[in-house]
Amino acid sequence: MPTSAESAFMFDRRAPGQPLPWEWARQRLVAARNYWVATVGAHGPHVRPVWGVWRAEGLWFSTANPAVANALRDPRVSVHLESPADADEAVIVEGDLSRVRETEQLAPVLAEYNAKYGTDAEPTAEGMRDSQGAEGAMLLVRPRIVLGWSVDALDRATRWRAGPETSDLDDRGGDAARDLGDSDEVAW
Repeated sequence: MPTSAESAFMFDRRAPGQPLPWEWARQRLVAARNYWVATVGAHGPHVRPVWGVWRAEGLWFSTANPAVANALRDPRVSVHLESPADADEAVIVEGDLSRVRETEQLAPVLAEYNAKYGTDAEPTAEGMRDSQGAEGAMLLVRPRIVLGWSVDALDRATRWRAGPETSDLDDRGGDAARDLGDSDEVAW
């Protein structure tokens, strides 16, 4: 969970403006339809778009592609959102990928997934399956770092760092990293 926000480096120097609020990135992560996931395969990078849901613990998605085997070999992953046609902005998540098989943990995730995409996926012992025959592993990206910027506000490019659960992600700021405090509410 983010514990600090700091100006990110852009073009070999730290962005001079106030860091963006966490809510700016969180809204985009929740609303995104497609998430571009990059894993490291045996022969190099493997990048694919997936559907998913952003929850307190990170990004949940299902796939049957090589990302599953890649995660077993090397859990490091990068996720990038598509920018809307009318907005030049980026949100990038860097974290660790793990496979989740516990059906009681998957049921609420798939309920959100079904509502978002109009599907009928159900948890299985291996991940998920829907009535159209699609099935795959359920994967969770736990963020370590989230980066965000907008062409309209490049001077506010921001890096959020993972840490203990916090909800105190507001517009307080400064040029240095900010301690964002502890809370019972999860903010990722």
